Amino acid sequence: MAISKATAASIHDLLIEVVREKLKNYKPETKHMPFHFRLLGRDRYAMFSFMQSMNTTFGISVWEQMAVILARGAGSRAESQYVLRGEIDPTTEQAIRNIHYRLRKTEIAPSKHGEVEQIRSMVRQGRELEDPDSRVDVVVQIGKQENYFDITSAKPNKKEFVALKLKLLRWTGLRLSQDRDAEVFTRIAIPYNPYHPEPYERWTLKGLFDIERDEIMVGAEFWNFVASGNIYEELLDLFEDAGDELRDEIDERFAELTDQ
Repeated sequence: MAISKATAASIHDLLIEVVREKLKNYKPETKHMPFHFRLLGRDRYAMFSFMQSMNTTFGISVWEQMAVILARGAGSRAESQYVLRGEIDPTTEQAIRNIHYRLRKTEIAPSKHGEVEQIRSMVRQGRELEDPDSRVDVVVQIGKQENYFDITSAKPNKKEFVALKLKLLRWTGLRLSQDRDAEVFTRIAIPYNPYHPEPYERWTLKGLFDIERDEIMVGAEFWNFVASGNIYEELLDLFEDAGDELRDEIDERFAELTDQ
């Protein structure tokens, strides 16, 4: 399924708006870096600094909003910065932390289905409360399946992956505390594969996540999933088109930064 004209226009407008806003308001955190300037050149460092700032902006401003646009364009329910309310009873909380501990110790193999069903079998009905782990980057409901995504950076370290796994388990508990019959699937999304064309194989993934069940989705796999179609190459083309439109504005802003 191709990206519709309306969805493509929404993504195009999003990219143009985000970049123009960044160009307008961007101010380098440090204006005087004599060693970097002499070694790399003021123009190159200005570009590097701006790109680092853009990487931060892409999180909420681009990845999350784009996922919602694509999902809604395919007819799915979708929302960013979703507050997943619930209450995990102490027994289930302990069971979740035990699963997490045993995965870290490699005493058990990851099994998304088994983990969900274990939590489902024991969780008690809870109050609809906000939890420290309540904030979900993107939720996409495709049919009856509720997919809760944490969109993370391209190269999380081991500590970050460990924390993310616990968050996914707790999201499952929070949702099932409100509806034990819910078809819930918690996932990590990584917007692109920095190792392309090689597969994404971070040693930090091993033993924690059910790779076979797509507990982690990387690049094309994620974008095609939320869009319910094979749209990844079209999506890249939209970025290229927006970049062409913005090129003169970007060059002009870089020239200003270099002169400062």
